[in-house]
Amino acid sequence: MDTVLVTGGLGRSGRWIVDRLADDYDVICADLSQPGFEVPERPRIDFRAVDLTDRGEAFDLVSELDPDAVVHWAALPSPTRHAGGRVFETNTMATYNVLVAAARRNAKVVWASSESAYGFPFARETPLPDELPITENHPLRPEDPYGTSKVVGEELAKMVVRRYDVPVASIRPSWIQYPGEYGCRDRDDLREGRPLSELDLDAGVGNFWSYVDVRDVASLVAATLDAGFRGHEAFHAAAAENYLDVATLDAVEEQFGALPDDCDLDGDASALSTAKADRLLDWRPAHSWREAADESVTEPNLLAD
Repeated sequence: MDTVLVTGGLGRSGRWIVDRLADDYDVICADLSQPGFEVPERPRIDFRAVDLTDRGEAFDLVSELDPDAVVHWAALPSPTRHAGGRVFETNTMATYNVLVAAARRNAKVVWASSESAYGFPFARETPLPDELPITENHPLRPEDPYGTSKVVGEELAKMVVRRYDVPVASIRPSWIQYPGEYGCRDRDDLREGRPLSELDLDAGVGNFWSYVDVRDVASLVAATLDAGFRGHEAFHAAAAENYLDVATLDAVEEQFGALPDDCDLDGDASALSTAKADRLLDWRPAHSWREAADESVTEPNLLAD
């Protein structure tokens, strides 16, 4: 594999993915804008400007580049900062256009689904999950346009697998954190080390206090590109533990007054299982809030120094 097209590559997490993949591939970074010809580019990174909701633009781009793989990371990331209809339409149309265009060129596909597909983060009232830890087989029950766009995207992924027989991986990241900037820990009750009964569990209950470091997201994308699976597979991108520094089941029981019947979780282990990625991709999260929350790491620069 030589060339990888990354959509949304200028986004906050997308640039970490481009930076990581440029170690091994020639990477085309596609976004709504590009830095211009007068800006020197890093070796192995090129840029394209494209509106992926425009089918002609998306198909032309993929056809011209003929990449070996496509990482589709472009999306409107939240139903709370844009009109719901715009979020749904943008995400579903861009995903259809990119996945179909990639599959027609026989390119391997990795794309950004979300933990929101389960329906927990933006639910009016967060329900108790069917199981803990939550596996990729848990039912998808979104109540919002963002999570629903990701469910539709996964159905599109299955469609192109059936029609074009290309492998597609749907990455379901948890709440993405950045070294030295861990918003999940930026709370007085956590910094002061209060007991469980005094923690604000409502804050973060939508994903059961899980998170993932952006560097682990990038390494999971890279591992998925290297893997030899067939068909469609979904994978969680999550840290090994919750960010509360208390036992996960204790926090769930404190918040909900009950636990799922299907329960097998020790200590502060994440509510999102990454056992599937470990089994199929030999991938495990490498970063924890305990070190990364105060870590000083320079953000990737996709341009030449």
